[in-house]
Amino acid sequence: MRVLIVDDDPGVRRSISLILEGEGYEVLTASDGQEGLDLALETHPDLLLCDVRMPRLEGLEFLDEYRKAGGEGLVIMITAYGSTELAIEAMKRGAYDYLAKPFSADEALLVLKKAEEREKLWQEVNRLRDAVSVERRYAGIVATSKAMEEALLLAEKVARHPSTVLITGESGTGKELIARFIHDASPRKASPFIPVNCGAIPENLLESELFGHVKGAFTGATDNRAGLFEEAHGGTLFLDEIGELPLKLQVKLLRALQEGEIRRVGSSTPNRVDVRVLAATARDLETLVREGEFRSELYYRINVVRIHLTPLRQRPEDIPPLVRHFVARFNRTLALDIDSFGADAMKVLMDYPWPGNIRELENIVERAMVLSESREIDGATLTGLLPAPGESPIDLSVQALSPDDLSVKRHTARLERQLIERALEITEGNRTRASELLDLSYRAVLYKIREYGLE
Repeated sequence: MRVLIVDDDPGVRRSISLILEGEGYEVLTASDGQEGLDLALETHPDLLLCDVRMPRLEGLEFLDEYRKAGGEGLVIMITAYGSTELAIEAMKRGAYDYLAKPFSADEALLVLKKAEEREKLWQEVNRLRDAVSVERRYAGIVATSKAMEEALLLAEKVARHPSTVLITGESGTGKELIARFIHDASPRKASPFIPVNCGAIPENLLESELFGHVKGAFTGATDNRAGLFEEAHGGTLFLDEIGELPLKLQVKLLRALQEGEIRRVGSSTPNRVDVRVLAATARDLETLVREGEFRSELYYRINVVRIHLTPLRQRPEDIPPLVRHFVARFNRTLALDIDSFGADAMKVLMDYPWPGNIRELENIVERAMVLSESREIDGATLTGLLPAPGESPIDLSVQALSPDDLSVKRHTARLERQLIERALEITEGNRTRASELLDLSYRAVLYKIREYGLE
């Protein structure tokens, strides 16, 4: 801790310096008030010992000027014996405490130790206050990395405006969390937030889900039904995996965005809707546009502002706070009593590339906590839950192939099956989450599960 001594008496400066240096403090000295003020504003000391009576700038003037200039160090005034009134005046002006001459080494150290403890306490209070404000500000999103901070700042900025936002990133990076944060930080926060996964609804039902239908529009349409656009009126509609939207529906979505109105299936009457659309995808929409699988007009309409979420492997500093967050949550929801992940376990987690990103990390933390027989998760507990560091769960090397069987078709099918098996293992059979990991539509995953006999 850095201490500045401001006193015109060289003997006082020398004696206090020796006392404090012997206790491990970094000590700076100044021989008058003006020199002390200049040095304080240049070096930003944590504590300042300042005599009341000095040439050029007296102690109380020093204190006033120091505070006006934004100085934040704790100031302890040195007063002559019996100058109680001056000491009280100094404390009214912002001094922390005072020392009356003559004082012993123990007296000086006691006052400084008290000031040091107060400073540490305030630093901790401010740290906790900042942590709480960040969590409240970002709706409980756990992140410390620069990349996520930039994404959250951009999300906070665009939340105030009605512009369409495209959130991109690999599956499991938290795209829906960002979308919810934008909604909650927007003027529409009191209205509905309606999420829909465009790849998880069969194509023949998706139009009705989005736009609604009228009675008799198709077999099974026994009454009029509002779609998700109408349900989200006044609020936000989150279209996740928009890259899976069929071309036919892309045209209708573009019309809804441009004109602010929709038509229910089977109806010729338009309905006005006031909906802000947020979209997300793990796919490369630019490539889909070039290949004719995604309409360029819709791409430019939804890509007004883009927020990209980097994969977890590129921001490993987010792993420890995420683990602590998941441990606290699963202790509460699963009635567990796990204290923490040990240093060896955390190293395993930090070394793993996390192809399933935060969703996979959450799954592994929950599984490890359920299986653990001690209150601290160790590295051994994770051995059977993750591939060994540097080892891929799927062997993609050409050397692994038989030299007698180089069929691209057969080996592509083998790899596809392994990937699907791995995704189902990670998600414990949850096919919707598996489809997100695999970057395939829900319909495609169901078909391939049947094709490969994985049901």
